[in-house]
Amino acid sequence: MTEPHADGGRAQVLAADLTWTGAGFEAGVRVEIDAAGRIAALARRQPGAGDDAVGENLTRLPRRALLPGFVNAHSHAFQRGLRGLGETFPAAAGDFWSWREEMYALVARLYEERLYDLCLAAFREMRDAGITAVGEFHYLHHHDPDRLDFVFDEVVLAAAAAAPIRIVLLEVYYASGGIGRPLAGAQRRFATPSPDLYWRQMDHLAGRLAADGSQSLGAVAHSIRAATPAEIAALHAEARRRGLPFHMHVEEQRQEIDACRAAYGERPMALLLDGLEISDAFTAVHCTHTEPAHLERFVAAGGNVCVCPLTEANLGDGIPPLAAVAAARRRLCLGSDSNARISMLEEARWLEYAQRLAGERRGALRDDAGRVGPVLLAAATSGGARALGLDGGEIAAGRWADLVAVDLDHPSLAGAEADSLLDALLLGGADGALAASCVGGRWRQAGAQSGAQTDAQTGPEPAAANRPPRGEAG
Repeated sequence: MTEPHADGGRAQVLAADLTWTGAGFEAGVRVEIDAAGRIAALARRQPGAGDDAVGENLTRLPRRALLPGFVNAHSHAFQRGLRGLGETFPAAAGDFWSWREEMYALVARLYEERLYDLCLAAFREMRDAGITAVGEFHYLHHHDPDRLDFVFDEVVLAAAAAAPIRIVLLEVYYASGGIGRPLAGAQRRFATPSPDLYWRQMDHLAGRLAADGSQSLGAVAHSIRAATPAEIAALHAEARRRGLPFHMHVEEQRQEIDACRAAYGERPMALLLDGLEISDAFTAVHCTHTEPAHLERFVAAGGNVCVCPLTEANLGDGIPPLAAVAAARRRLCLGSDSNARISMLEEARWLEYAQRLAGERRGALRDDAGRVGPVLLAAATSGGARALGLDGGEIAAGRWADLVAVDLDHPSLAGAEADSLLDALLLGGADGALAASCVGGRWRQAGAQSGAQTDAQTGPEPAAANRPPRGEAG
């Protein structure tokens, strides 16, 4: 048995035992992938029907289920270097602001090679966790802030290409070190002094993206701390003109809200609602302390809410009021943020579990049929694709062939049937059940330490203990 064909430059037909089609896991579904790495069609076959696919293009995946690849809508890959740091509190309880000082210390000692290594490690961990696309909220721009060299931007793109992972480089505008304060110390490496310079760098990056469609750009105002309302409005207007997704940290910290009210007379979300035309191209990250009435207005206008449960828990941020706004559950996406732990399964289950803890009830984020699993899966897939402006997040014709193969024999899924498999995976499954992932038709075995197998026509014979996705060429 071999891996599915790893070469995204040839057509493939995948036949897994089960395939997620949106309504549920279905048997007898063939996923046809074209030479460009997109899903050409889904074909449903009756039990016992003979094969009519060309043998060399057909790969059977026994004891595997196919899901859309997970979409990580918010990452700071360089913060992978903080793992294990900042977790000792000799003086008093820590918070986001004390953690930020540890982050600044890391920023001050980074250089190109170290940044590349950290980003590559984070992106490969994401692939192991079934993440096939990442929105990299990137504000660490300069090796030399005096020259405003922006050399770190292309380092991130290079690491993504090597992983390999689909990336939307969410290029961050960062002009002030707090409301009314200049950048200082390590913050100077984040500097984008003017919108004009920012857009010139965006134009430069547009010419440096991978030609295969795996890399694209999005616009970002870091936060109300780093950009004025006027700057945010101008950036957002230009992003809309260019058809780019627009992201921003919003109301993660109470201190940020207090400073905004003192300076501008309104909370950050109220400023955005009153000053911008919100649409599905706008993603507010965190919304931890957003008032339910403001959140309801935001999602009603089409805005996306990106929640990062593991980082928000690690930093002690708080829990956003998602259960209080029924419409919010249809506008959610997920991010790994600080990458202290990279697991989309854990992000998804804690999206629900945190709401259960806050409200002291189960099924906090359920759909109209009372199901939690589809809401969590949408946040981890199609919600992230929508927020990043990607043709992904679904196994459907025209979408990128970004997939994850689930090992149906993994012990954490023992006893699960087709109708309970999604909940078993999202609420109880281990990351080890994610056997392999596919970006644009190119497969990567979970745990692979290099991209070498993505360049082969067929993947290596997997070890007996780990056979992702255990395909059989037709």
